[in-house]
Amino acid sequence: MKGLKVNCAIMGGLIFFTALLGTGGGLYAGGQQTKSPAASGPAGWPQELVICYLPNEASEELTEYRSALQGELSTALGIKIREINAADYNAVVEAMRTKHADIVYYGPVSYVQAAERSGAEAMVTPAIFGDKSRAGYTSKIIVKAGSPIKTLQDLRGKTFAFVDPASTSGNYVPTLELMNTFPGMTNEDFHTNGRFFSSVMFSGKHQNGLQGVINGDIEAAPVASDILAAEIAAGRAKESDFVVIHESPKIPSSPMAIRKDLPADLKVKVKQFLLAYKDPNYFQYMLGMSPADRPEFVEAFDRDYDYVRDLMAKVIPQ
Repeated sequence: MKGLKVNCAIMGGLIFFTALLGTGGGLYAGGQQTKSPAASGPAGWPQELVICYLPNEASEELTEYRSALQGELSTALGIKIREINAADYNAVVEAMRTKHADIVYYGPVSYVQAAERSGAEAMVTPAIFGDKSRAGYTSKIIVKAGSPIKTLQDLRGKTFAFVDPASTSGNYVPTLELMNTFPGMTNEDFHTNGRFFSSVMFSGKHQNGLQGVINGDIEAAPVASDILAAEIAAGRAKESDFVVIHESPKIPSSPMAIRKDLPADLKVKVKQFLLAYKDPNYFQYMLGMSPADRPEFVEAFDRDYDYVRDLMAKVIPQ
């Protein structure tokens, strides 16, 4: 994604970030540090591990659920766990590349980028009933309840907010859905003011786009189905606030990844912990998965994201 400038606007109290397609802010803020054992782990292990979160998971409202996982992981490993929160999707890739982060819950596209650039190694991904064949989520394009917009065709000339240049369900997937609906139009067309949308921008995170639509600041936006479910479960949105006008095919679930160059026995311990972690509050409020579906982490592999690599090549041909 090159050469596309996106406007910075302040609408109804939502700050939409100035961005250049193909670049990112690269900044990440310090976060929570768990109370952890004073003793260090086995020889060769680092004294602490750093978990980095995407903006969608880094909100204050989710601190309780992040801290619960970190505290239990710290106890299981016998080393400190520290949190940092990414300013944007590119920052989580850079954080692992520069060894400022050891574990990241990536989106599928940012994972592929991190696997290529940062030595990220997929460990686990969430699945209902622990059934990997049922793992996945979708990208939903929403409009405000009562909007005259009913289909993708009705979006022409409207205002639209993608999430982040590296967001799978917030940029790549909805862009491909639009390209398939309007043959001959390109990724650049859908990200340049006046070519298809009257105004197009990035909101920074799914929750911003959701609230922008509900508040009437923008006319349409894509939102990941799991994040949408989590926002409804937490009471920050109601199903009556919006209408889904389009839903994508299923996307591979986001992976929790670890730095490939960490000690092998440490990576095994982290994966074992995650595969055994079944806190229903974490899965419901962090990941938008109903406790009735008994969600849990299942093993993830790099090959699981070959679909995403193909998706990226279709949206931005090399």
